[in-house]
Amino acid sequence: MNVRYARKARRGAAAVALAAGLALVVTGCGSEEQPKREQPVASSAAPKASGQDGKASQSAEPTEVLGSLKGPQGLELTVTSVERDAGGFVTVSGQLKNTSDDAVAISSRLSGDETEIIQHSNSLGGATLVDSVGKKRYYVLRDTDGRPLTTTDLSSLAPGAKTNVFMQFPAPPSSTGEVSLQLPTFTPATIKLS
Repeated sequence: MNVRYARKARRGAAAVALAAGLALVVTGCGSEEQPKREQPVASSAAPKASGQDGKASQSAEPTEVLGSLKGPQGLELTVTSVERDAGGFVTVSGQLKNTSDDAVAISSRLSGDETEIIQHSNSLGGATLVDSVGKKRYYVLRDTDGRPLTTTDLSSLAPGAKTNVFMQFPAPPSSTGEVSLQLPTFTPATIKLS
C-alpha cells in the first residue's frame, strides 16, 4: 500500500513541478511580434461582497453572451469571454447572477468532489470543458498549492445580484472549435473557442 501512495505522491509532485516550469517558461518567453492590446489580468478571488446582504460589486453589462448555464434556485452563469492564450490555456469568463427574488447560498457542490480543490473554499473548481469530437474532458487548472484557477470564496448572492467569475483550463487542440462547458448542478452550454 505504501508504495502505491508514494508513487501517487511522486507523480503529483512531478506534475506540479512540470506545471510550474511550464508557467515560468510561458511567462519568460516573449514574442517577436507587436504586443496586442493589454487585457486585464484575472485574479483567483471573486469580488468581495459589500454590506450584509451579500450583493457583489456590479460592473458594466457584458456586450456579447457566448453561452448561458441555468442552475438551481435561480442562479445563472452567463459566459461573456472565451480566450485561448499562447501558453496553452483557455480562460472562460462571465457573470454568475441570482435571478430569483430570494438570497441564494452558493452550493459547495460547484467546487466538485476532488479533495485537493474542496479544501480551498467554495469555487467553480468542478467546472469542465468537454470536447465531444475529440472525446476528452478538460478540468480546471490548479496552482502549485492545489488551489483551482477559478473564482473562489463564493458564498451567497442577494436577489438580482451578480458577480464576475472566471475559470482556466488546459486548451483543447486548435482544431477544436467548440466545447461544452459543464458545471455541477447547472445545465451544460456549448461555447465556441476563439
